[in-house]
Amino acid sequence: MAKFFDSISEQHQAFIEKQKMFFVSTAPLSADGHINLSPKGIDCFRVLSDQQVAYMDIIGSGNETSAHVLENGRITFMFCAFEGPPNILRLYGTGRTVLPGDAEWPQLSKYFELQLATRQIIVADIHKVQTSCGFSVPLYEYMGERDHAQKWAENKGSEGLEIYKAEKNRVSMDGLPTALFFKG
Repeated sequence: MAKFFDSISEQHQAFIEKQKMFFVSTAPLSADGHINLSPKGIDCFRVLSDQQVAYMDIIGSGNETSAHVLENGRITFMFCAFEGPPNILRLYGTGRTVLPGDAEWPQLSKYFELQLATRQIIVADIHKVQTSCGFSVPLYEYMGERDHAQKWAENKGSEGLEIYKAEKNRVSMDGLPTALFFKG
């Protein structure tokens, strides 16, 4: 049975902190645009208050989340219990991108163990929290983190990562600008 809340409770936060991965979803306003749903790991999610969260985002093959929140702000996070009692928790909010060099970066970045491939921090103001049963979510055993992204970033080096971002992270797959290169 789904239950709704106006903020993140201590119980919700404790559940979030136990999860090894989460999913983030965003979408453009265009009906023809593509919805983005991305899994995240590497201990990159933080609850900043009962109505604000942030996650450290590393360089990837696209930058859909940044483009979508720049266009319309809509963002949803989902956490699933893959061990222990079944549970699904969703956070609905309005997101924004914080980049290295932004005034907020020093304050926000201290919450994370920054990596060579850290691209940005996505911050979201949460206006609705939902829990649901999760009875159909299978049980999985956590085996550890993958090191592929870290090795890839080290192989590219700082200069190579900047070139990659310029080539792959400038616009969304639907042509929307991302915060990395938006000149507003």
